Amino acid sequence: MKQVTKLVLAVMVVAGTAIAGAQVNQPGVNAAAKASHTPVIQYTPSKHIYPEIAAAPGDVAAALKQARKEHKRVILDFGADWCGDCQVLDIYFHQSPNEEIVAKHFIEVKVNIGREDANLDIAHKYGVPVHGVPALAVIDANGKVIVSQDKEFSDMRYMQSSSLRTF
Repeated sequence: MKQVTKLVLAVMVVAGTAIAGAQVNQPGVNAAAKASHTPVIQYTPSKHIYPEIAAAPGDVAAALKQARKEHKRVILDFGADWCGDCQVLDIYFHQSPNEEIVAKHFIEVKVNIGREDANLDIAHKYGVPVHGVPALAVIDANGKVIVSQDKEFSDMRYMQSSSLRTF
């Protein structure tokens, strides 16, 4: 009986360490939601939110032009319709106060990366290696990278909308 108790305690410690580690590696992740595979928010799988793959170069150029005119920055959102975390990020982009912050300071561009095999040249140009999606980059009106990230939001379905503001 003592050995079973020790084994149970060891499993609990290891599981607790794994969950705590997930929180350290991805601030804002709800460890309980992730452990139970229960999204923090409901979303529509494969809702069409990303434009056609071929649209990206023109969309980025148009956003940079608009950003120069409006004195804003550009948020490049690399993702795809099949990605549940991308769907949740889109929901959070359109929730208050995120929506107002983005509208006031940024031009958002969704860049369709297919099955992580398209528009990677654009992602790499702006410092996003795309090891998971969604991935974001913020650039100034001249295309200079201000910040880029790779896997920070790859568990967005287990995160709160405030994680976007923190970024």
